[in-house]
Amino acid sequence: MQPDARVPGGARSPAQSGDAGPLKIVYAAGMSLNDSSLYRLWALERLGHRVVALNAFDYRLKNVLLEKIVHRLAAGPTVRRLNRDLLRLAEREKPDLVWTDKLLGMQPKTLDRLRAMGIATVSYMIDNPFGTRQDPGWRLYMKDIPHYDLHVVQRDANIADYRMRGARDVIKIQTAYEPTIHFPPPAGWSDADRDRGVSFIGTPYDQRGEFLTRLWQEFGLPVTVSGGLVWKRRLSAQAVAGMYRGNGELFRAEYREGIWKSKINLSLLTHSNQDEFAHKSFEIAGCGGFLMVERCEGHLSRFVEDKEAVFFSTVEECIRKIALYLPDEAARERIARAGRQRAERSGYHNDHQLRLILDRLQSLRDAQPTTNN
Repeated sequence: MQPDARVPGGARSPAQSGDAGPLKIVYAAGMSLNDSSLYRLWALERLGHRVVALNAFDYRLKNVLLEKIVHRLAAGPTVRRLNRDLLRLAEREKPDLVWTDKLLGMQPKTLDRLRAMGIATVSYMIDNPFGTRQDPGWRLYMKDIPHYDLHVVQRDANIADYRMRGARDVIKIQTAYEPTIHFPPPAGWSDADRDRGVSFIGTPYDQRGEFLTRLWQEFGLPVTVSGGLVWKRRLSAQAVAGMYRGNGELFRAEYREGIWKSKINLSLLTHSNQDEFAHKSFEIAGCGGFLMVERCEGHLSRFVEDKEAVFFSTVEECIRKIALYLPDEAARERIARAGRQRAERSGYHNDHQLRLILDRLQSLRDAQPTTNN
C-alpha cells in the first residue's frame, strides 16, 4: 500500500492521454519497501492500470553463499521455479503486459512463451550490463535481450549496445523521483532545522570516499556522509569518525529528512556505470533540497545552472561553490525551490517517465499487424 496520497502535478489518467485504456500488468521484480522497483509499481497503479506482482525476492536462498552463486550464474532450481511461477501467473491472469524490473533470472524460453500467448514484455533496467563496473549476474539477462518486445535503459550508449545484441526496440528513460516519498519539507523549514552542512547520502562507488575526504580533511568543510556500512571500510578511521553518520543506509522518511536537513546536497555520477545523470539528483530536487551536482550534459539539459541547481566539474570548483552557497541561505532556498518546480514541471517523477514507456509500447502494438491467436 502506498504511504502517501500525494500525486505529482500534471499526472493524467489513461483516458486523458488518448491511449488504449487501463492495462493488466504482471510486474516481476525484487521488491521491498526500500526498492525503487516498488515505487514504479505504485506509479503504474496511479496511472490506472491493474498490477499483479511477483516478488523475485521470494526466490532468494537463505544460504548467503549459495545465493551469491545462484545470482552470479542465474541458474538453478530457484531460477527455474521463478520462471514456472511467472508463466503460471500469466496463464491464470491473462495480462496485456509482463513488466520485469532488473529481473536477471528470466529465461529466454519464458519470454518466447509469453509472446506466443500474445503478451507483450518490457524490461526496465536501471543498471548497465555493458559498463565497466563488472557487476555479477548478467549471464542469462544478456541472452534475454532479443526476446523482449521493449527494453528501457538509462544511457544513450546502451541503445546501441542493446541493438547490437538483437533488441527489438529500446527506449531511453531517465531515472525519477517517487512523489509519495520525495516531497518538500513543511512550510517554514529553514537552516534552524538543518544539522548537515555539506551532505552526501548514498554509496561509495568510484572515488567518492577520496573526494569527500578531501573536502572534509584538506579543506575543512563540514561534510556529513550517510549510507551503508561499507563506508566504514572505504574511509579511514579518522574520516569515519569525522564524517560518517548513522549505522546504515537511509531509506524512505529517513532519506527524505536527510535531504531536508542538509544545507547542501551533493549528487555524484557513477562513472564506472557510465551514468549520464544521477538518480539522486531528481530525488533531491523532488524533496526540495538544494542540489549541487557534477556538471555533465545529462544534468545541464535538465536543470538551469545556478538557477535550478549548482554544478561543478572539479574539486576546486566544488569548494568555491560550497564557500559561496553554504553561508547564503536565501540563495539556497531560491535555487532549491526552482529546482523542485522544474522537476515537477518537466516530469522528473515516476508517473511521467512510466507513461512514456507505456506510450512507446502502445505505439509498437499499434504498428503490429492484427493476428488471430
